[in-house]
Amino acid sequence: MATAVFHQSIGTHQSHGHLYNSGMHQELGKSSVRLISKAFEVDVGLSKRRCYNSCQRNLSVIQASASKASVIDHVSSPSKNKESDSRKKSNEAALILIRHGESLWNEKNLFTGCVDVPLSKKGVEEAIEAGKRISNIPVDMIYTSALIRAQMTAMLAMTQHRRKKVPVVLHNESEQARAWSQIFSEDTKLQSIPVIADWRLNERMYGELQGLNKQETADRYGKEQVHEWRRSYDVPPPNGESLEMCAERAVAYFKDQIEPQLLSGKNIMIAAHGNSLRSIIMYLDKLTSQEVISLELSTGIPMLYIFKEGKFTRRGSPAAPTEAGVYAYTKKLALYRQKLDEMVH
Repeated sequence: MATAVFHQSIGTHQSHGHLYNSGMHQELGKSSVRLISKAFEVDVGLSKRRCYNSCQRNLSVIQASASKASVIDHVSSPSKNKESDSRKKSNEAALILIRHGESLWNEKNLFTGCVDVPLSKKGVEEAIEAGKRISNIPVDMIYTSALIRAQMTAMLAMTQHRRKKVPVVLHNESEQARAWSQIFSEDTKLQSIPVIADWRLNERMYGELQGLNKQETADRYGKEQVHEWRRSYDVPPPNGESLEMCAERAVAYFKDQIEPQLLSGKNIMIAAHGNSLRSIIMYLDKLTSQEVISLELSTGIPMLYIFKEGKFTRRGSPAAPTEAGVYAYTKKLALYRQKLDEMVH
């Protein structure tokens, strides 16, 4: 397999379909009967995860499910029934991956890792531009890391979406948090997109390199050593994570929590980081450990995959407002765009 490299050239290949569990006429049509899902049921479990710097901490594991699935469920669980599973495999869903825009530490050329740093001015602009590129693609759920730069990117991108739905972060830290963040209007729920933040989508933890200037670190340890820490698959920086370690948590989370939503027909956006997304792309594109180390992701450039019949097809970076090549790939996405146009006019 040729080495996969993502670049900033604007691609016209994008596609996807399935609008809220095939309920496009219910989602966008005024005359159709609206069927809505019940309130989210979110189970929060505390699990003790071992940090790679040998310290222990409690981490919240967010697991979302919905009760009484309907045509436009926000969240659904994969069915155990073989007939139902077979039907779901025929669904078509979009998966959008966005690496966060430039952060203030990217701007200063510092190792960031799991330090929670916001976007720079350029990063804000990149996030908004990313939103324009995906403005015609349906989004039913958003997953982000627990870090603010990824969350800012997701929120800013959605301000550009033509459907004008509001991303709503699910807070499940406690019974009180769940109670205080409830939405009591069914119409408002219908116009909301659930956002789930999870630490397993975080950037890989760079250990003792976090906060250091990259050039000064190369001068101190040597370019070859720093390159090995940054680009090798299984060699971690001091007291940090290797790409392999990052992939273990990120891919497991994708398989357990996100892929079932795609199977059910949900359109998903993931706003995360260079290494957590490289890990997921390694899984999607079936890259080897040698191929993934040369995979580069530009900040703020969305990548689109179509999930259909249990397979992922990469369509490149969407470019709004003209996506003729994308629509030729899936009629459902073309119909979604048509409905958006009708709403405007």
